[in-house]
Amino acid sequence: MTRVLVTGGAGFLGSHVVAALVARDDVDLVVAGDVRRPEHPIEGVIYDDCDVTRSAGLVPLLERHGIDVVVHLAAIVNPGRDHDLEYRVDVDGSRNVLDACRAAGVRRLVVSSSGAAYGYHADSPEWLIETDPVRGNDEFAYSKHKRLVEEMLAAARESDRQLEQVVFRIGTILGPTVQNQITALWDGRAILAIAGADSPFVFVWVDDVAGAMARAATDGPAGIYNVAGDGRVTVQELAKRLGKPRVTVPAGVLALGLRIGRALRLTVHGPEQVGFLRYRPVLDNTALKQEFGFTPAKTSAEAFEAYLATHPGVAR
Repeated sequence: MTRVLVTGGAGFLGSHVVAALVARDDVDLVVAGDVRRPEHPIEGVIYDDCDVTRSAGLVPLLERHGIDVVVHLAAIVNPGRDHDLEYRVDVDGSRNVLDACRAAGVRRLVVSSSGAAYGYHADSPEWLIETDPVRGNDEFAYSKHKRLVEEMLAAARESDRQLEQVVFRIGTILGPTVQNQITALWDGRAILAIAGADSPFVFVWVDDVAGAMARAATDGPAGIYNVAGDGRVTVQELAKRLGKPRVTVPAGVLALGLRIGRALRLTVHGPEQVGFLRYRPVLDNTALKQEFGFTPAKTSAEAFEAYLATHPGVAR
């Protein structure tokens, strides 16, 4: 029987993952490790303190609960102004978790990476597969951090074959309570578009991510997999479905506006956001379905529809 620790277990994704795990008959124990307690605890889940930036407490936590699988979700998704904190959580925290797993004899580590690890590049293929290079973007902290973590994990796979790894490069997660820099793009009266760019998104519903995570923690094969619903949705299709006009802006004009806005502290975003919007990583989920053995219940378009159904007022 599997005994699982989920870092970031009280967060948005973590709460869905621990719920999926505790419902499985082949999971003996689920520990949600986090720096806070959830407002609505899930029956059958043990909540314990876990700060991934503090390495000293991680091995005792694993040993106290006899953990043999770690699902590492703790990360800062929405960038702010404290890049040092983001690095400590995303990169140093992942290193601390990896080191603790090796020291405590954990047999499997499941990590939530991101399509952002591929980076936002003009020369990316139309559909990215797992063998495409992980390049990230130095100017975009979250993307850079995901690349650094994946490089760390790759080195560990070479030096320690005893610790199995499942790495999920996840698309844009949508769910009934999700709010982030992506969903904020849809809240205004118009939809921003960059001239000459389709800006396609791949979406995945949170329950599908949780289901994939639960399989990865139990009977799924090790490996690296893109996690996204079938298909993609362009910015033009998003605007049409939302019933909102598109405001199309040249890339250079938008970059200048963001540079000025950040200098005036009107926004935390800068010119790097142009690449974020313009060159979206579009994830091919063939390996997830054929090799990992998991097919998301919702396509990208269906995940977006489910988001709209749970967020009344976003669409006109």
